[in-house]
Amino acid sequence: MKLLISVARQQLSLLDDAGAVLRQFWVSTAKAGVGEVPGSYCTPRGRHVIRAKIGAGQPENAVFVGRRPTGELWTPELFAAHPGRDWILTRILWLSGSEAGFNRLGKCDTMRRYIYIHGSPDTAEMGQPGSHGCIRMRNVDMIELFDLVPCYTAVEITED
Repeated sequence: MKLLISVARQQLSLLDDAGAVLRQFWVSTAKAGVGEVPGSYCTPRGRHVIRAKIGAGQPENAVFVGRRPTGELWTPELFAAHPGRDWILTRILWLSGSEAGFNRLGKCDTMRRYIYIHGSPDTAEMGQPGSHGCIRMRNVDMIELFDLVPCYTAVEITED
């Protein structure tokens, strides 16, 4: 299996080993565009792997801070109480770059930038850039994808 994320189409495709599309999901990548530099709030390009899966068994809308569930569930009221919070919900697939000097190690390390595929509030728009660098998904889609892919699944993020 492999995940292919198209920034231009704002779409994540789950491919089988032969390259056939098994599932497709709308996503939201970085509002700031693509890039590998820390602090840029950009979505990193290139080849990655899922280094860790976080949140198995958590309820839909579970809130994560520092990759740990807070015990909160996202609601419109919680959202209103914390304006500007970067909501990471439901499940996390933590990405690690696979291309030394481009998205791994040194000044451009995807994992040290804490780039994830993660669930988002229902109010987050999919199909257009809006994240702080991560790949956002609808919670129901995130749960489905989380259950389908193992750790070390290949992930490719392209601009096309």
